Amino acid sequence: MTELGPRPRSLPIAPKAQPSRRKLPLADEAREVDKKWRPIYAVWEITLACDLACRHCGSRAGKARPDELSTEECFDLVDQFQAMGVKEVTLIGGEAYLRDDWVDIVRRVRSHKMICTMTSGGRALTLERAMAGKEAGLMSVSISIDGMEAAHDELRGLKGSYKSAFESMKNLKAAGIPFSANTQINRRNITEIPEVFETLVQAGIHSWQVQMTTAMGRAGDEPDMLLEPFQMLEVLPLVARLKKRADEAKVRIWPGNNIGYFGPYETVLRGNFPGGHRGSCSAGRLTLGIEANGDIKGCPSLTSESWVGGNVRDYKLQDIWEKSEKLRFTRDQKVEDLRGFCRDCYYAEECKAGCNWTTEVLFGKVGDNPYCHHRTIELLQLGERERLIKVQDAPGLPFDHGLFEVVREKWPEDELARAKELLETGEGFLLTTTRR
Repeated sequence: MTELGPRPRSLPIAPKAQPSRRKLPLADEAREVDKKWRPIYAVWEITLACDLACRHCGSRAGKARPDELSTEECFDLVDQFQAMGVKEVTLIGGEAYLRDDWVDIVRRVRSHKMICTMTSGGRALTLERAMAGKEAGLMSVSISIDGMEAAHDELRGLKGSYKSAFESMKNLKAAGIPFSANTQINRRNITEIPEVFETLVQAGIHSWQVQMTTAMGRAGDEPDMLLEPFQMLEVLPLVARLKKRADEAKVRIWPGNNIGYFGPYETVLRGNFPGGHRGSCSAGRLTLGIEANGDIKGCPSLTSESWVGGNVRDYKLQDIWEKSEKLRFTRDQKVEDLRGFCRDCYYAEECKAGCNWTTEVLFGKVGDNPYCHHRTIELLQLGERERLIKVQDAPGLPFDHGLFEVVREKWPEDELARAKELLETGEGFLLTTTRR
């Protein structure tokens, strides 16, 4: 486990977001492939305001955007979700409950019979707020837990945030709202993950989502927090080991989109997926991301600068979905667009380099993803591994990123034996805590 040093202060903790991206060009016509795909899941940042300043926050949340949608504009967007065939809407922030009309937005979503859920840091999800959410029809809330108490508070940037998060779960239970949890895996908390999961089971979660901390926003400012690509040898068997306990406790484990791909645990973790494994990135095919100012992306995690396709103040949602080049990306992506290891991989056609968000915030472009379990195993057979070296800082804006380079090297002899043992048994940790 890595102890994090002082928070870097060269960049503002909560920068002011740039205005929305207006009047972006759209194609003249929608193609058949654009009409074929429809968003069934929308993740909606309804405000960038936040009551935490987490060290691993990709959006650098804190202050509301200067031009967030009005209540009536939000209602109109919800109506457009329904017309487009959206089945579930997850409200996020920042912190969604800091928006005064968040309950009204929940109520509007539910009026169209769409599932409405919320993700929260849980600092101040009071019983009163939970009861209001219940009355409006909120169906589930995911509380972010990122380690045991010391690690969680350190990552969340506030002592007491761990206790507040579990108090929020109690408030949700009292209000009758089912709740889940989500956890980012990084160097600070990786050895604590089994204890974290057991604590969450005891708290009464119905599901648990895990993903890796990704080098966007504040997380990219602190590379010592990030896992090395070769540590996929730890992450996948770790999550797979917990699957048996999850099944016993009737808790669903949901691996995030940047956990994988195509290694020996894929069927264990994603056996209920089509084909028994994760497919390629679904941004702009099945998923939709909305920023609080009405900017539309194919995935909520993608960077604003590169992936906003249009704004709902300028165009109808359907037109942005069908006619924006940025949202068409995965519909058109080909193996020939990939790079490096991913270009020649056996699984290239099916995977297409996995999570585009994870790759872009490392290298400024997509198509070659070092955070791949299959890739890590293939390199291990050659006695090689990959590490990341940061070469450029981020500018300090919401949804920004720096730049990294990936270095391929021989495994140090003392660590190679441990890595092979981990691959064979699925037990233990590499415990690599410093960057060379």
